[in-house]
Formats: sequence, structure tokens, C-alpha cells
Amino acid sequence: MGELTYDRLSEEGIADGLRGLPGWVIDGGMLTRDFVFDSYSRGVVFAVACAQIAEALDHHPDLFIGYQKVRVAFITHSANGLTAYDFEAARRVQALA
Repeated sequence: MGELTYDRLSEEGIADGLRGLPGWVIDGGMLTRDFVFDSYSRGVVFAVACAQIAEALDHHPDLFIGYQKVRVAFITHSANGLTAYDFEAARRVQALA
């Protein structure tokens, strides 16, 4: 994907980013994926690991923790869309799964 910037990506850039992230979709303008676990507590552990990745990158997702499911959703609010940071953060979260 190249250099990390907070510049809003084109539709082509978004499509390129999605190719490397199986299971991730654009939903409501956000880069999202639902992760399923065999217990609630495993989902919470995963969400905490996502938070640690977000802190290290200084780019934070919305995390929705449900029973045996965690939804991770990225968007760059300052760019009013998706940026390279969203896709890099998603790749790091994907590596946890």
C-alpha cells in the first residue's frame, strides 16, 4: 500500500486495499470485519489485543463486543473516509486472527 498517510484514498485505492484483507468489507463507509470466537471471554481478549495495536499505531477502531463476536471498524474521521492508516491497522488486526 505504500507510505502511511492520512490522505483519503480513491475508490481504486480502497479496492486495492481490500484485495489483501479477506473477510473485510466496506460498511457505512467504514472498513469492517466481524470476528467470531468460541466464547465471550476470547472475544474480549481479542478486543484488548486490537486496542494495543491501535495504541501502537495511534489509529483507533470502533470495537463492538458481542457474545462470541467482535466487530472491528476503521475510518479516518479527519479525512472523512478511508486512508492508508485504516488498511494498515486492519492488516495488523488480521494478523491476530
